[in-house]
Amino acid sequence: MKKKLYGQELAGLESELAKLQAWIVDQGLRVVVIFEGRDAAGKGGTIKTITRRLNPRVVRTVATPTPTERQKSEWYLQRYIPHLPAGGEMVLFDRSWYNRLGVEKVMGFCTDAEYERFLQLGPRFEEELVHDGIILIKYWLHVSDDEQERRFQRRNTDAKRRWKLSPMDLQARSRWVDYSRARDVMFEYTSTQWAPWVIADMNDKKAGRLSIIRHLLGQIPYDDLTRPPLNLPDRQPQGDYVTPDWSSLYIPSEYLEPNR
Repeated sequence: MKKKLYGQELAGLESELAKLQAWIVDQGLRVVVIFEGRDAAGKGGTIKTITRRLNPRVVRTVATPTPTERQKSEWYLQRYIPHLPAGGEMVLFDRSWYNRLGVEKVMGFCTDAEYERFLQLGPRFEEELVHDGIILIKYWLHVSDDEQERRFQRRNTDAKRRWKLSPMDLQARSRWVDYSRARDVMFEYTSTQWAPWVIADMNDKKAGRLSIIRHLLGQIPYDDLTRPPLNLPDRQPQGDYVTPDWSSLYIPSEYLEPNR
């Protein structure tokens, strides 16, 4: 997708996201949006695109780290529950409780019994969330084998992106079929009437991001609560106040032209 067209489309969608944010606050809605998909599918970039113009106190991102030893001994869902939204909030999960059906299954980080138990527990947990009034939206970001390989190669040859290549990414590269099978089982068991999966084609990242935002906006009916421009008060007169010389505290700048 051409950069100019992408920018034009995104600007319009960002205005609508701001309206949606105001509606969520006004109506006290609780919204959970889950982003899952293969490594390098574009989850982080999509979330950043959604949130970059929004209030982080209203729309926040959750990316849970590797569980601690204590968390490993807890009930599996316990680590995610504190991140669920209160009224007037939307939470975007950059990976979620579906780690159990993806990376934990493929990499052997959970037992077969734990995996089988979550296949049954996951849909019931989400049904309770929805019945309690939470709006739950689940996106699977699809990327082809060839496109994932291209992105991995780009990350590996670009020092600015190499930090994105984790040991788990390298394992994902070598276990494409295993991850495909895990995804298929996940869809079969957890794409329910109350919380269906939605697949977004991310082989073109720009087009995929726009499609996700447009779809998200369509899931929550909202009114335009945009406030009119405010009447700004007059600035306080300077009076006898004189600003001290704080020049020694400024960061030296090599980019600003000296005062003339």
